[in-house]
Amino acid sequence: MPDTTVSTLLGLKQKGEKIAMLTAYDATFAQAACQAGVDVLLVGDSLGMVLQGHDSTLPVSVADMAYHTAAVKRGNQGALILSDLPFMAYATLEQTFTSCAALMQAGAHMVKLEGAAWLAEPIRQLAERGVPVCAHLGLTPQAVNVFGGYKVQGRGDAAARQLRADAMALEQAGAAMVLLECVPSELAAEISQSLKIPVIGIGAGSATDGQVLVLHDMLGLSLTGRTPKFVKNFMQGQPTIQAALAAYVQAVKDVSFPAEEHGFSA
Repeated sequence: MPDTTVSTLLGLKQKGEKIAMLTAYDATFAQAACQAGVDVLLVGDSLGMVLQGHDSTLPVSVADMAYHTAAVKRGNQGALILSDLPFMAYATLEQTFTSCAALMQAGAHMVKLEGAAWLAEPIRQLAERGVPVCAHLGLTPQAVNVFGGYKVQGRGDAAARQLRADAMALEQAGAAMVLLECVPSELAAEISQSLKIPVIGIGAGSATDGQVLVLHDMLGLSLTGRTPKFVKNFMQGQPTIQAALAAYVQAVKDVSFPAEEHGFSA
């Protein structure tokens, strides 16, 4: 199998084949995910919660992200590596360039930035400099203190219109991919259809071009004992972790995951 690239992901969308993305933070799980058929490994700042034990992603540094990106790269077998820019690592353009250089040099093939329409300028500048960007819209966990908790975004006509407009503006600016988190399924479907670039969902219904989950969540592991509505435990009924990873990829590809109960209504 040739390595997965931005062009591969675009091709999957055009063919109507779903993209399977999963978080990975180390070499061993990166390799296991690749062997299960995962297309994109997301080195998520979710590591602040699942690896470091913080109550949000805010304490994560660029150095943390580069360390885990490098670890994932060593275990990767042909997947595309997407790495998160952590909280306040892209507050200014200069800072954005420095942060992206660190992650790309550590082994990322694409970086993910959280925000809204204001990301247009950094996305344009990064694309011009050889850095593909995934724009993370909807529930952006780094803004948890602004939202007043982890809440569904894009509900109501005005919010839905805004989210649609933001997604289109960021595609125009040169985004390579969009990630929608905790967005009503119907709205996510509309956005996925209106954009040419791949749209990945988490808590955004089954009509997006692909899905992502946090590794620990889909293996049934939780520090708090709480599980988000959009999570399915793929360890249930599986004999091994490898089998659970393969079951996740299969369920994304045959669109049996997410089911209706994993999504949100408007």
